[in-house]
Amino acid sequence: MKSMMIKDLMIPLADYATVREEATLYEAVLALEASQKKVGQHRARHRAVLVLGAGGDVSGKLDMTNVLKGLEPRYVQIEETEQGGPIFTTEFIRSMMEKYSLWEKPLDDLCKKAARIKVKDLVLAPTEGEYIPEGSTLDEAVHQLVISRHQSLLVTRDGRVVGILRLSDVFERVCEQIKACQL
Repeated sequence: MKSMMIKDLMIPLADYATVREEATLYEAVLALEASQKKVGQHRARHRAVLVLGAGGDVSGKLDMTNVLKGLEPRYVQIEETEQGGPIFTTEFIRSMMEKYSLWEKPLDDLCKKAARIKVKDLVLAPTEGEYIPEGSTLDEAVHQLVISRHQSLLVTRDGRVVGILRLSDVFERVCEQIKACQL
């Protein structure tokens, strides 16, 4: 896979769902839906929206978890007070819901919430481990995705994001390579 370059597998920025930081969650959902209609049957649907800052550069990714977390603002309290590890028991998860009164009105007034929540309030700036240079090999990308546990990487050229490399596309390519083996 060393000869495979990520620039051949990435989705160019122009072909991916984007919104400005000032957009609402509602607008982000519409942008995601519109971009999914453009995706051919041979590729997985987009599961995130890239967020553009004032200068038009990518300032972050709005993924499914950001959206769901944004609908319940009390998750901020948990992040500030809990120091739990990556593995939670079912009992612990239930106790958190009770302790913080999470999802008491789970989807009530969903339309109103989506219209007033700003994308910039849901998105975190990408970490260094979420960027990968366009000239990298697929081997490097696989390693970075596994170690960083991100669902996608922002592909850069000359310090600017030019596309996105999704774990689903990388996984599909790896599976194609496995099936090509003659056992």
